[in-house]
Amino acid sequence: MTTRTQDGSAVDVGHGGIGGGYSAHRRPDEQIARFVAEALGDARSVLNVGAGAGSYESSARTVTAVEPSGPMRVRRPARPAGAIDAVAEDLPFGDGEFDAAMTLFSVDQWSDVRAGLREMRRVTRGPVVILTCDPALVGDFWLHRYAPEVLEAEARRHPTVEELASALGGTGVVQTVPIPLHCTGGFNEAYYGRPEMLLDPAARQACSAWSFVDDRVREHFDRSLRSDLSSGAWDAEFGRLRHQPTYEGSLVIVRATP
Repeated sequence: MTTRTQDGSAVDVGHGGIGGGYSAHRRPDEQIARFVAEALGDARSVLNVGAGAGSYESSARTVTAVEPSGPMRVRRPARPAGAIDAVAEDLPFGDGEFDAAMTLFSVDQWSDVRAGLREMRRVTRGPVVILTCDPALVGDFWLHRYAPEVLEAEARRHPTVEELASALGGTGVVQTVPIPLHCTGGFNEAYYGRPEMLLDPAARQACSAWSFVDDRVREHFDRSLRSDLSSGAWDAEFGRLRHQPTYEGSLVIVRATP
């Protein structure tokens, strides 16, 4: 179980230490935003839990943001209004207060996922939308060849889609979200066709999975990927990805209605 640190974030991923590269490399992607907007439907009032710096909030109409991490709240733009300092497991709202709710790249950082999702269900009349990764599919990515420890850590941290759907109850649907070639999301699979990007320490630092491995893993990854790019071995096996418009990996939307 994770708890809050002094900066308010989950104890296993302190946002205060992610670094300045976060804003440069973790930006909302327009194609992914369309999937989020479609999942929210015609909802007018939307709760965003674990809202971070506000990515994808343009997918909704009127957003109330909840973010427990002080450093992440500071990164939010002055408009719209700032985020409320609260956690998913104890939302300060009445029953059925929102048309819809969303949580994006956040559930892996909660101290009690089932309790947090029950709270989201409690305060929401309509759909609850979760953008996350399916841990059963994380290891299928080519990065596993070079840094399996990173993807294994990622898979361990994420609840299964079955656990998410069960906690929300109602009618659940799981949808794979295709990742575009020039995705701006900054997660590992966003670079499926641009392996050179992951040689940039700032790009890796913006993805929390890399914070769970030591320098030995990072150095081995850097050395082995550089070698395979130089020799042509990476392109011989994965080069088709450089021109593949989208990639269907572990990124999914779990959507549940009452």
